[in-house]
Amino acid sequence: MLLAANDGVSGFELWKTDGSAMGTVLVKDINPGAGHSSPGGSGLFPSEFAFFNGAWFFSADDGTGPKLWKSDGTQAGTARVTAVVSSPREFTVLGNALYFSADDGVNGRELWKTDGTEARTVLVKDIAPGTVSIGGIQVPRSSSPTGLTVFNNTLYFSADDGMSGIELWKSDGTALGTVQVKDINLSGDSFPSGFTVFNNELYFSADGGTGFELWKTNGTPGNAVLVKDINPTGDSGFTVFNNELYFSADDGGTGFELWKTNGTPGNAVLVKDINPTGDSSPSGFTVFNNALYFSADGVAGAELWKSDVAGTVRVGAVSLVSGLTVFNNALYFSASDGVAGVELWKTDVAGSPVQVKGINNTTLGAPNALTVLNNALLFSADDGMTGRELWRTDGTVGGTMQVKDICPGPCDGVPVLVILP
Repeated sequence: MLLAANDGVSGFELWKTDGSAMGTVLVKDINPGAGHSSPGGSGLFPSEFAFFNGAWFFSADDGTGPKLWKSDGTQAGTARVTAVVSSPREFTVLGNALYFSADDGVNGRELWKTDGTEARTVLVKDIAPGTVSIGGIQVPRSSSPTGLTVFNNTLYFSADDGMSGIELWKSDGTALGTVQVKDINLSGDSFPSGFTVFNNELYFSADGGTGFELWKTNGTPGNAVLVKDINPTGDSGFTVFNNELYFSADDGGTGFELWKTNGTPGNAVLVKDINPTGDSSPSGFTVFNNALYFSADGVAGAELWKSDVAGTVRVGAVSLVSGLTVFNNALYFSASDGVAGVELWKTDVAGSPVQVKGINNTTLGAPNALTVLNNALLFSADDGMTGRELWRTDGTVGGTMQVKDICPGPCDGVPVLVILP
């Protein structure tokens, strides 16, 4: 596993770990001399990771700005792919190419693809040609592709061609095959987002002119239909469970609550009004043990809930729940019982929450970025003495320990885990 970490000397650079102290090492100091700094400062902070064609691709700054890089996990095998594009992001694999959004300084931020070589890192299409005036200066117009999602061997995304606004697009990897699916909002932007494949159709949230609603498409030109007039947000967390699509939405009367649909036109039903006095804002949907678990604000804020054939109920009495992750036949997460701060928790054999270990009796120690690796669960945490560092657990008190103090002393070695598949 690769991650961005800071040893207090090199700045934030590319590291790797196998879950052991000896196996947690610096891969390469990509920006030598940058020095110790916080993320976003002079030190490097590799980000936007994706695994493709036997290597890990990411965005990193060697002093010339954020460029496209790749690594096989060794110093010699970590190199810049190209300096042509800047700030690559939205990495998505389709077929034999890695697609992403980037800016070459000529065409603005557009859709690109690469096979991992500089020669074949190319612009797919300048969706929004021409320039636009910003502060009286003409700059290249950008379509700014976002939400890149593969559906039926085609890439779907949101983009602005400079004429229709931000609408639904698709691409087969060629300029001719990169086209708008539908102008959903003829009077403005539809802002399609939250793309999720379900029952051989692509579902998403979009504004057709009456606010954000639930839409779907089969991908054919002009095909995008309203499923139901409710209000899911872009981060609704569309999740497939028991052959239905679950999400968070607001029908204008109950606030943001848990909804589901089987996909037929007009079909979308409220599963439960968890918070009758406001929004429960369910999020973090995770399927585990034949139930859909999530965080929702019922009484104390961000509590653990589950929904299954028996109903939708609160699980235990914990709050500030986040990072739901399935590991070793249990569901792990960060939470607080109101007494011991935010700690690492898991469900027991009966499905009830139990604390794994008290790491730091404050909210500052909160475990985050839970990730399964080599029969262990890795995460970032702050014990109040060594700063936020890399930790691991096997689910027991004795097996929950710091992997390595990457930045010796109270400084943060791993503020947030940045993980490559």
